[in-house]
Amino acid sequence: MNKQQLAARIWASANKMRSKIEASEYKDYILGFIFYKYLSDKEEAFMLSEGGMTQAELVQVEEQDEEIVQFCQTNLGYFIAYNNLFSTWLKPNADFGVENVTKALSAFERLINENYKKLFEGIFSSLSAGLTKLGSTAAQQSKAILDLLSLIKDIPTDDRQGYDVLGFIYEYLIGQFAANAGKKAGEFYTPHEVSLLMSEIVASHLHDRKTISIYDPTSGSGSLLLNIGRAISKHTTNKDSVHYYAQELKSATYNLTRMNLVMRGIKPGNIEVRNADTLEEDWPKDERTGAPTLYLDAVVSNPPYSQAWNPNNKELDPRYRYGVAPKGKADYAFLLHDLYHLKPDGIMTIVLPHGVLFRGDPAKDEAEGVIRKNLIENNHIDAIIGLPADVFFGTGIATIIMVLRQKRDRDDVLFIDASKGFIKSGKKNKLRASDIRRIVDTYTARQDIDKYSRRVSREEIRTNGYNLNIPRYVDSSDAAETWDLYATMYGAIPNREIDALPYWKHLPTLRDSIFERISSTHSQPRMGYDSSIGIRLFIETDKSFAQLKTDYNRTMDGLVDYLNKELLQSITAIPTNQEEDIISAELFGRLGKHPVFNPYDVYQLLDDSWQTIAADLEILQTEGWKSVREIEPNMVRTAGEVVLCRLNWYNNSFCQTNWNTKRTCNCK
Repeated sequence: MNKQQLAARIWASANKMRSKIEASEYKDYILGFIFYKYLSDKEEAFMLSEGGMTQAELVQVEEQDEEIVQFCQTNLGYFIAYNNLFSTWLKPNADFGVENVTKALSAFERLINENYKKLFEGIFSSLSAGLTKLGSTAAQQSKAILDLLSLIKDIPTDDRQGYDVLGFIYEYLIGQFAANAGKKAGEFYTPHEVSLLMSEIVASHLHDRKTISIYDPTSGSGSLLLNIGRAISKHTTNKDSVHYYAQELKSATYNLTRMNLVMRGIKPGNIEVRNADTLEEDWPKDERTGAPTLYLDAVVSNPPYSQAWNPNNKELDPRYRYGVAPKGKADYAFLLHDLYHLKPDGIMTIVLPHGVLFRGDPAKDEAEGVIRKNLIENNHIDAIIGLPADVFFGTGIATIIMVLRQKRDRDDVLFIDASKGFIKSGKKNKLRASDIRRIVDTYTARQDIDKYSRRVSREEIRTNGYNLNIPRYVDSSDAAETWDLYATMYGAIPNREIDALPYWKHLPTLRDSIFERISSTHSQPRMGYDSSIGIRLFIETDKSFAQLKTDYNRTMDGLVDYLNKELLQSITAIPTNQEEDIISAELFGRLGKHPVFNPYDVYQLLDDSWQTIAADLEILQTEGWKSVREIEPNMVRTAGEVVLCRLNWYNNSFCQTNWNTKRTCNCK
């Protein structure tokens, strides 16, 4: 099941359940049951393989069998009896009711291995507490639960999807609830694209390390941590080399963090999670050495913006050695906490509102200005990336990503104004794959790009009173629009507009061949080239264009053979989560130095197509070649009728003609 199919089923079920529960609560039920299915399927597979059981023997597994219980607890951290397995609930002859779920969740809690208590204890609390909301009677509750179980029975819970299923559903549902309600989602999460951007920046810094520890002090769904782990996995073959630390204040989202990390197949020993207030009590601690502070390779966070907090008696807290954030805005409190837990050679990224760049005057000893000055003078700020407005649900404000380090070998700050790189998606803005790639490439190469990025010295920042507002250093504004009255009246073209086109540098003979200069300020098309067809024919016969075309063909020579080998010849064994990067590297290598083509535009075309390619690869790798041979009927709807067609009628000339004339189809 690909993402599109999964989203459609989830949303259809959510609409169906609206009469029973609040839409925003729906995710707690479906995510809880999906996780229970994952644990149940995992134990069943473990018993049949590692335990050497037959299906008939599995049916006899009960809680009273101490040896089997201990075997599962030691290897999995938990035990689920056969009668409580997810698959058992859905047996045709099963006498299922809400009490089965209640008893199963209670038994699960009781049978957790003591060494796994921190990971599993209370993980189903939201699900367990909400069962009574599914109906006023036990029968109604049982019916609602069975509907949910039937919905999710085919949802993949293994680690072959290339994306975290829980995180995807969580973000999808919150996004849908917010978009359909026209108000705040009631939850705060990092959009997938922003999470990917932060992940790529972190992975580029840590790509050559054998073991890595990463920490998110406001973990939410845990997807930010998982995306970083996924980005790092492209550079290592040992998936157990990453240790995850997560802290979350809300118990429901804390449970989701744990579910998400466990479902991605991360070893329990590599997961440390905590349900607590990040700002009030410092964490994580080094449990192995007993040291009061643990320092990590990467710290990432998307904290709640400008949140009120209690700064009283925080002056002596070593985390806030550069100053204490004001009580009405905890932004710098989160930032300083993150920085405090960073290793000297580590990296941190944090999403914050633009206000942190300029609020507070250090000359007047105002708190945020003082902290900002100390961060700059101690050389911690590595880069500031301005994001587009309307990227997050729940707020329309523009935000930034700040990249910080403990120790740096340079003292400039890279400013990137990426506020104009996005695509409109409904009511929100969305970073495209090419936007993310351009930001990451600019950061890693620390490039100065006109109207996009600039390295700024510490001395210049001092001159500006430690104000870090991006427009002070990168002018990304468009040139003022002008009107040429002569051109409007007489149909001429201003020379300045023609000369501004980028083509003439690479096609030097073309400009004066197409346009005739009628004055020092204006030109007009030459006779015979005043139509698109005429211009095209002339361009194709131009010598400089012919040379450009030859260079392009040389650049792309062998690409088809490369793609055939990379994709088609090993289609069932392709690592879906890595293949797009492999192909894009090939494209950038070919087009990176080409004088006309923008490799980021070409990369975006690849990514747009990759969604379909990845979905096909996913189906082939999870369902096998039989999925290619089975034809699913398409539902072709008109007013008042439904036609089942076993061909894509809109791609089939016979069916399309037949449909348009008779409103019937012989293929149905």
